[in-house]
Amino acid sequence: MVGSSHGFKWFGEGFDGFPKILPDDCVQYTLYIIDAHLSHFEVRAQLREMQAAAATLCKDLLKDFIWQRDEFHLELKQHDGLSFLHGRTNFGDSIEDEWLIVYLLRELSKQFPQSWIRMVDSDGEFLLVEAADALPKWLNPEVAANRVWMSNGRLLIIPKEPQKDNAHAGGLTIDDALTFIQKRRTDLLHIPAIESEAYYRMRKYPAQIHDSLHRSLITIPRKVAYILHEKAAYISPAVEAFYLRDPIALRPLQSSGPSKLLFPPEDFVTVSTRFTKVGFAQLKGQDFETPRAWTTSIGKVPCILSQTGYRMGMKVTCGFEMLLSDPQNVDKKPIREINLLLEDLSAGEENLPSDQDISTWESRVDDESWLDVNFEEFEKVLSGKGDHTLSDKSAGFGDQTAQENLKRMVSMFEKFRDEDDDEVQDAEYLDDMDNDNDSDSHDSTTSAEGEDEDNEKELGFDEDRFTSLMREMMGLPATGTPDSPLNGDSVPMSSTESDSGDEAKEIRKVMHEMEAELHDAGALSLGPLQPGNNRDAAVSESSSLQEALQVSSPSGNSGLDIGFERAKEVLSRSTVT
Repeated sequence: MVGSSHGFKWFGEGFDGFPKILPDDCVQYTLYIIDAHLSHFEVRAQLREMQAAAATLCKDLLKDFIWQRDEFHLELKQHDGLSFLHGRTNFGDSIEDEWLIVYLLRELSKQFPQSWIRMVDSDGEFLLVEAADALPKWLNPEVAANRVWMSNGRLLIIPKEPQKDNAHAGGLTIDDALTFIQKRRTDLLHIPAIESEAYYRMRKYPAQIHDSLHRSLITIPRKVAYILHEKAAYISPAVEAFYLRDPIALRPLQSSGPSKLLFPPEDFVTVSTRFTKVGFAQLKGQDFETPRAWTTSIGKVPCILSQTGYRMGMKVTCGFEMLLSDPQNVDKKPIREINLLLEDLSAGEENLPSDQDISTWESRVDDESWLDVNFEEFEKVLSGKGDHTLSDKSAGFGDQTAQENLKRMVSMFEKFRDEDDDEVQDAEYLDDMDNDNDSDSHDSTTSAEGEDEDNEKELGFDEDRFTSLMREMMGLPATGTPDSPLNGDSVPMSSTESDSGDEAKEIRKVMHEMEAELHDAGALSLGPLQPGNNRDAAVSESSSLQEALQVSSPSGNSGLDIGFERAKEVLSRSTVT
């Protein structure tokens, strides 16, 4: 697995998926027999038994079932002296096929408790993705590789151990995982909450197996009806060929006359055809212009049906035509089998079914209401306002399974959103607490510094510098040489009572000198001098100036700001004249 240096994020943190280890829409499964008491030959014998049991299980559960693309299958393989069963299935657009495989493997693991099964798909550990809401924090994509196993129907997890060194940070290798299972099986984790979430989509199996199919009446050439009657699963590659068609694939239908087609539009019959629901929706949902070779066949349809049955049959027939005309499909198993059937017909070894034969075939037709979507209800569910107890199909949207899955997704999103909001609120609360703590800490520190006379550093006021500046402003001779600028920086003050007393006396002395000099110069006069009021004005302004120049208290600098502004005001008033 990729290390943390590559910026991996977990669910809820911007998780962007596991590294791709398989092609898109594929699930891969591997089955091991882990028993130290069994020899290599005994292990292979049990694997063959599992392989036969899997075939029997599929025969019992998957009668008349149609896979969207590839089938479930198991092959006996060997690597580095270790034998195991292996399979890979491309499920196409049908996610239900993937979960059907998980269900089959779980049932198989119950029959063989000594078996250990591992599954991954294009997204990696998809069972963990499904159970993301219940995972512990440590089980993230960096360490998830090869830790999830199925045995005896249970989902088991290899725990993460403290790293002894940095050499093996990240996920386990398959050899490490198998060694752990063999030697420390009792240390495996079985977490019911994770298992419940991971197995949620299998809750309706095996009934869901046949619910994923749809039967519909379509009008098709007799030759196509014969092929589908021989094996209904041939419908899937034909639908896919139609659904994924391109201009090159359409050439046989556009350029050839009806007589040159493998399935000419003639000798029509109406039969009940089995589709996967995904395939039926794909077929019905696409607009398709009638091919040139089919334009003259509309009047040959021998049944009184709506145009829907005819057009669906035309799409199926064109799908078979494109499927068998593409040279890239020659080596595929379904195409080889269909070609053999057509060869038998051409050789006269087989005959097309008669109308009487077709009348004995199954004629079941399923309701298509699952295709109908109530967009109002759909929007309500997406917004979290839908009725989660709806039982009336007409009031819902799509099939019941799709409704339940969507509602579950929305419910999980709402839960995640609520948890995210709670985390944000908690973070804001903790920030406020931190700010309060910082403030309390600052106050406590200031108080402690005030008590510690040896380390006291408080904001002071350089009265000598201030006095000198005022003298210069008024054109008076300066007294003394200031050492520090008046720029608001902190200046150390004496911490002894005798020094404070000397400073106070010095300040008072300076104030009196300034008062006398200002009075003699007439600078304290606020207007034209009037007899008898000079003394009162001088005393008033002197008092104001003295009040403004009081040194701020040691606890802060607010007194300094107020005193400076007051002195500034007095000086500006004194220079008016």
